[in-house]
Amino acid sequence: AGARSLLDGQGELNKINVFPVPDADTGSNMASTIRTIIESISPASSYKQTADAIAAAALIGARGNSGVIFAQFLYGLSNETRDVEKISLQAFAESVNRSVQYMYEAVANPVEGTMLSVIRDWADYIYSNHSYFDDFKKLIASSMDAAHESLVATAQRMRQLTHVNVVDAGAKGFVLFLEGILEFIKTGNVRALRSLLESDPVVLPVGSDDHGSLTYRFCTEALIKGESLDKDKLREIVRGFGDSMVIAGSSKTLRLHIHTDDPQKLFEELRSFGTLIFQKADDMQKQYEIAHHRKWKIALVADSSCDLPQDLIDFYQIHLVPINLFFGENHYLDKVTIHPEQFYRMLDLEEHFPRSAQPNDKAFENLYSHLASHYDSIIAVHVVGKLSGTLRSSLMAAERISRETGKKISVFDSRNVSGGLGLTVLKIARSIEEGKEHDEIAAHIPQWVDKTRLLVSVRTLKYLVRGGRVTKMKGFLANLLHMHPIISFDKEGKIYMLEKTFTMKSNMQRVIQLAKDELSRQELDEYMILHAHCETDARWMADQMVEVTGRDPLAVMDISPVIGVHAGPGSLAVAFMVK
Repeated sequence: AGARSLLDGQGELNKINVFPVPDADTGSNMASTIRTIIESISPASSYKQTADAIAAAALIGARGNSGVIFAQFLYGLSNETRDVEKISLQAFAESVNRSVQYMYEAVANPVEGTMLSVIRDWADYIYSNHSYFDDFKKLIASSMDAAHESLVATAQRMRQLTHVNVVDAGAKGFVLFLEGILEFIKTGNVRALRSLLESDPVVLPVGSDDHGSLTYRFCTEALIKGESLDKDKLREIVRGFGDSMVIAGSSKTLRLHIHTDDPQKLFEELRSFGTLIFQKADDMQKQYEIAHHRKWKIALVADSSCDLPQDLIDFYQIHLVPINLFFGENHYLDKVTIHPEQFYRMLDLEEHFPRSAQPNDKAFENLYSHLASHYDSIIAVHVVGKLSGTLRSSLMAAERISRETGKKISVFDSRNVSGGLGLTVLKIARSIEEGKEHDEIAAHIPQWVDKTRLLVSVRTLKYLVRGGRVTKMKGFLANLLHMHPIISFDKEGKIYMLEKTFTMKSNMQRVIQLAKDELSRQELDEYMILHAHCETDARWMADQMVEVTGRDPLAVMDISPVIGVHAGPGSLAVAFMVK
């Protein structure tokens, strides 16, 4: 019931989100946290078992500053509850009271006038007045005045809130949670709860008021597992990386939240502390820009296998969903918490060969839900569907969020990767910039996909074999004969071998000739050079392509780590689109 109320109010919470940064996602973060809880737990006859299950799910699903604080409060409730099937008013009041300290200890710099204050004031009332009541219904109903008074006071206790005349979004989320519980206690309406997992509320559009600026770019989180994890040690490791630090959890599982400019370096430091089983790094600068300075009415989404210069990604406000990358049990986010230089260094040193994994439906649902509150419609283009489940995850999430919000979300298969995907995305971005309508752009995307080519010079098939993209027999024969293949994608998105050579130099020369042959028959639109940690060879290839085309490439850049897993170091590519 509390979850239902919070989910219904998430749009309004996004709209009033000011603290700690005005990135318009507090409602989305709290909704995501609470949804993970209700999707993860099963009914139990014991109050203690239920509290433990809720706390564990909250810790895993916690999202954002408010979500992690709320999760730590629930963890406190669980930890401070004895192993009982039923709980008395006194035991409940005592556990609520002691849980407050868990929250304050989790936050590096507690700020009053936030959800911390409201939860504390409500808990104080419960603890101080429980002896006057003989059932939970009356106690909870009576406590709501204290919660509401504390919520209203947040608008005066913080300068950021007073300036724009709103209450704290996280605090209001907690009050909505309490209101939902009270409503259910009063009415016992089970029917409203049964539809909770099947539908979400329409997300309200966020206001355009400019509430301030950002100190750090990324809202970063990690779920860390280990034995005897030390919160104080973790706090010392991450203290210099940013602000808004919250550390929640136990000695075996910790949830870290911090705002930082360097998530890649942060997670590199954390590897020595424990096993990183989950990472998140949301771009708050981009969230702020679309909430307050959105350029166009159509949102553009791709995944991290899309290789484009960062300045173009920022200018066109392109949203990249990171593909997951694993070294053993340690989890990374492609291009966000692991960059090419670090990736290839780890590829040489780590005993585990890396593996990639598609983003789950939840990652896309969170993004599409957020974008739906700011844009009229959404277009998404992804890595070739025959090689990854990313396209399917995006489609599933798009269907659900489109149904819930009424916003049009169109998802396409690029039938390509890396720069091939990048050029398709750039073409769409420029069409959005020109003011073309959603349906007109969507109608042209299949044509642009057909006009895009990627020619890849592969130094060795070893990595494609290890990644399961090429059979072991083909890899063995290629290695035995010292063959260097040139590969591409056909019209259906299947990898195929164009040609093969017996030296890398002749292989690179042949790629240039193949590109020249195709461009002699068709007019060039745009091209770029991609490489897997071999910039010198890439520069040579760029010089050759300048002679062929008479123009500089859009970019000469390293491919994303998740593509490097399969292509392997030393691979090169020319991506081009024709008119």
